[in-house]
Amino acid sequence: MFISPFIFAPMELTALTAISPVDGRYRAQLASLSPYFSEFGLIRYRVRVEVEYFLFLAEKKIFKLPDGVKAAKLRDIYEQFTEADAAQIKTIERTTNHDVKAVEYFLKEKLRALGAGDSVEWVHFGLTSQDVNNTAVPLLWKEALEEAFLPALENMVLRLQKMAKEWQGIPMLAKTHGQPASPTTLGKEWMVFVERLRGQIAQLSHVPFAAKFGGATGNFNAHYVAFPEVDWIKFANDFVDRKLGLERMQYTTQIEHYDNIAAQFDGLKRINTILIDFCRDVWTYISMEYFKQQTKKDEVGSSAMPHKVNPIDFENAEGNLGIANALYEHLAAKLPISRLQRDLTDSTVLRNLGVPLAHSFLALRSLEKGLGKLLLNKEKLHADLEQNWAVVAEAIQTILRRENYPQPYEALKALTRGKSSIGKRDIHEFIDDLKVSAKLKKELKSISPQNYLGVPFKL
Repeated sequence: MFISPFIFAPMELTALTAISPVDGRYRAQLASLSPYFSEFGLIRYRVRVEVEYFLFLAEKKIFKLPDGVKAAKLRDIYEQFTEADAAQIKTIERTTNHDVKAVEYFLKEKLRALGAGDSVEWVHFGLTSQDVNNTAVPLLWKEALEEAFLPALENMVLRLQKMAKEWQGIPMLAKTHGQPASPTTLGKEWMVFVERLRGQIAQLSHVPFAAKFGGATGNFNAHYVAFPEVDWIKFANDFVDRKLGLERMQYTTQIEHYDNIAAQFDGLKRINTILIDFCRDVWTYISMEYFKQQTKKDEVGSSAMPHKVNPIDFENAEGNLGIANALYEHLAAKLPISRLQRDLTDSTVLRNLGVPLAHSFLALRSLEKGLGKLLLNKEKLHADLEQNWAVVAEAIQTILRRENYPQPYEALKALTRGKSSIGKRDIHEFIDDLKVSAKLKKELKSISPQNYLGVPFKL
């Protein structure tokens, strides 16, 4: 048996020793996601749900808060939650071997310290751990999307729209099937991605952030047996919808269905797929020299070839978007499936919720950096158009059709199809030989690859 000669002592977790690049190499770029998706973040959101539920029980007069105990002081427990608090909960968890029960015991200690010791048994009253997890997780997911990811994505879309407007008058040779095609404008091609992204963001915004809150198997068994006179369904709907800003699912097992969050994963995956498409297009434009890239004096493009300026930002973005999509695919396929009233396979999977979003976020950072390096090479765009006068054949044969000229398509096909080079002279000699009026010849000769651009789009 091979034994490695390299035996390392246990290392402290740092950006250099982390196993995942999300918490290692890219930690500085992703620190803004930590309050949502870290273990600290999950614990803080659980504490928030438990505190708000405790206060809601009092608000609905299920029990009375002791005199002198203020709601603001209780909310301070999660609003001013510290790493030391999270560490205390993890210490309790080493005894309980149950993460949500550790939060319950932590809050009971806090209540005793605030003089509310007589009320401690109302913490986690009637709940199962999934009532906490299946509200805390969608809540942190919702706020991470709304406060961190979607603003970054919208900024990206706005940047693309601004670039499109700047370039709306830049003619560009289109390529269909990799071959020269009817000219377009660079700005309009940028707007293709703006429209696609905006459409998917709009669809994503219509998917509710769903939560489960209904006791051990979703029937409020414990709640109802203790207080049969209370309308617990109305109570829970009011708490989840109004206090937490989520949408409570009415018929559940012990856990939430995860159908809506799966739809969100699918929506985010489509957004990433559009961005992958964009990365590959820009990469290709750079390889065609439609864009050059800004350089920095001491940066290196290749360890062997000094001349190279690689489009690494678009490549990094594409790679990270692909990783994110692979994880979204698994999350969307796995989470809605649970044996009978619940199994535990969702728990470990959900702990990776932030990983695909982190890779998507990292891709946006790379795209932002890459877009900032692009330098438009108008000379190359113009040269490619000049070398491909064959693309105006479509325009000429269409006008000749309008004039009822016999077999115009076939005539242009014979002139242009499969030819290695068709220039302005070839096109104009063809026009001169046509048996049409001088006025029509003038109209046809006015068409060029630079002005055959179709409808002027208002960007």
